[in-house]
Amino acid sequence: MGELRRAPLLVPLGGDGLWTAHFRGVRWVCAFTDEDALARFLSRQGPGDRAWEYAVLLGARLLDEIIPAMAEPAGVAVDVADEDGAMLFPPVVGIVPEAVSVDAEAREGGH
Repeated sequence: MGELRRAPLLVPLGGDGLWTAHFRGVRWVCAFTDEDALARFLSRQGPGDRAWEYAVLLGARLLDEIIPAMAEPAGVAVDVADEDGAMLFPPVVGIVPEAVSVDAEAREGGH
């Protein structure tokens, strides 16, 4: 987790903000460790001649500020175009702030 929090991540921008995908009730922010990983992902999204914008964000900012600002459970999907290097950081205690984690109530013995 320390490496993720310190890492500058490249996040492509979509029509209304950061590029995200929904899967099984979680909104995943798609982030990449370098321009090559980002390019592999974007090449699967349409014509290769399209110009894409992206933001460079520290992992800590994604986890501590951006994820909590989303109005639904959200996590970070890193290098999703790389079969061997993809990593998922789900919205659970220890990854995202407890207030926005999906398992905080269960950990407290909640309902």
